[in-house]
Amino acid sequence: MTVNEQSSPLAQTLAPAPLLLDDPDWWRSAVIYQIYPRSFADGNGDGIGDLAGVRAHLDYLQQLGVDAIWFTPWYASPLADGGYDVADYRRIHPAFGTLEEAEKLIEEALEHGIRTIIDVVPNHISDQHAWFQAALAAAPGSPERARFWFHPGKGENGDEPPTHWPNNFAGDTWTRTTNPDGTPGEWYLHLFTPEQPDVNWSNPDVPQEFLDVLSFWFDRGVGGIRIDSAALLVKDPALPEVPENPGPGEHPNTDRDELHDVYRSWRALADSYPGTRVLVGELWLPDIDRFTAYLRPDELHTAFNFDFMARPWDAGELRASIEQTLTAHAPVGAPSTWVLSNHDVTRPVTRYGREDSSFAFAKKRFGTPVDVELGRRRARAAALLTAALPGSLYVYQGDELGLPEVEDLPLDRLEDPMHFRSGGVDPGRDGCRVPLPWAGAVAPFGFGPAGAAEPWLPQPAAWAGLTVEAQEADPDSTLNLYRAALALRRSDPDLGDGPFAWVETAAGDELLAFRRGDGFVSVTNLGRHPLTLPAHDEVLLASSPLIGGQLPPDSTAWLRINSQN
Repeated sequence: MTVNEQSSPLAQTLAPAPLLLDDPDWWRSAVIYQIYPRSFADGNGDGIGDLAGVRAHLDYLQQLGVDAIWFTPWYASPLADGGYDVADYRRIHPAFGTLEEAEKLIEEALEHGIRTIIDVVPNHISDQHAWFQAALAAAPGSPERARFWFHPGKGENGDEPPTHWPNNFAGDTWTRTTNPDGTPGEWYLHLFTPEQPDVNWSNPDVPQEFLDVLSFWFDRGVGGIRIDSAALLVKDPALPEVPENPGPGEHPNTDRDELHDVYRSWRALADSYPGTRVLVGELWLPDIDRFTAYLRPDELHTAFNFDFMARPWDAGELRASIEQTLTAHAPVGAPSTWVLSNHDVTRPVTRYGREDSSFAFAKKRFGTPVDVELGRRRARAAALLTAALPGSLYVYQGDELGLPEVEDLPLDRLEDPMHFRSGGVDPGRDGCRVPLPWAGAVAPFGFGPAGAAEPWLPQPAAWAGLTVEAQEADPDSTLNLYRAALALRRSDPDLGDGPFAWVETAAGDELLAFRRGDGFVSVTNLGRHPLTLPAHDEVLLASSPLIGGQLPPDSTAWLRINSQN
């Protein structure tokens, strides 16, 4: 009996949806488009993006040239953290649609040659999840509470939390419960908000439940799983404080060695299904060797490479990141991933237009100056640079339109807990989650049908020139640059996964140039002056018009070369 037959009650009755693309290595070179469901397209007119909106725009995604779409959580949730507080993995959030619609979307996307990747959040669940509600109603030491990290407090009367671990969203990591008689009770752990209690992976109910969740969705034809906060699941049961300089595997709640057994079990399940069902980890780990250990052949297929995304617009910094990433991935045989942004990160157009163009959550502040035109020029160059690197490519919705971060949202419309838990200092992540502009000259720019409710976050009036409709009519638009780049990436055998070599030029440190295969060179000018291109036969694509045959600053060109050059 296969693993999926053992763990899923549906395995006997629901055959996996057929995969129209049968390449087992599709994921090694895939272009994966991230969809934040609330903000992609509104199909029913209530101001909130939904699955009907996505289904109506599958042609757009196919024309863009993507191989897969990754959805941030679409499950039933109170949305305390944008859906990353899951109340039920087997139901779709009513604002997004129904389970039947999700099944139709997966099937229709496959008919367009596009696989679906869903988000799973194994570190925590919603405080409204049936498990946690049962735990609150149960007594200390009960089986219901054993699925979580309930613990007595320290100090007199247990008034101190069990640890002082830092919280990913600022604030406390423990919340104290109240007993039925009104007296203070045990504390429970949450590395994020109090509405997101951490589950206890030492309890056998937890790993089995998540294997069942994976089977539930693999049975419905999804092509892969993106794993949120993938390094945080396992905790040291002794609950020590975080050491000042923890060594490998010594952190009490991050990158514990036992995690590898979890992902080996997930990989075994994924491999028991027809077609390649990929596992993609969200791993924020500074040690590149610890990072790539998760990518061994029997664990995760790939993991997000956040290092490149966090680097400033600087030739030396970007080259170091590329070299470090490719060198670390080589021994485990896994492809690198390249990503410029996501639903958590300041958009590239804004980030690259700042004096400090690197990214760190702790540095986000209101009122940081930005040169949007400079940022857009650099973002276009970065798009071509990353699309030419070996491995898979992620595109966050709206980056193909060159959208900037929206930094003047009304304060009463902000929802992100990072903003509130920072005491209002951090603007939060809502600015990169504003609904997409599709058509028309005024908001809501075709986000929903005629007469639809106002979108859940307001769009800037300046986006009139950035709609899909406006950019389709402009041959030099960012949208058409992305379409051309992804079409070349798919058709050119030198691109995608494969060989890579630096090309040294007379420009030195100001120019990033590398060869892919025998006939392709990508060149990025990160200096202040136009630079002469390496010898070539043809310019295939450029992010900015050439100046007298030279590549202007903050620009990338793709070149066809003779193999003898």
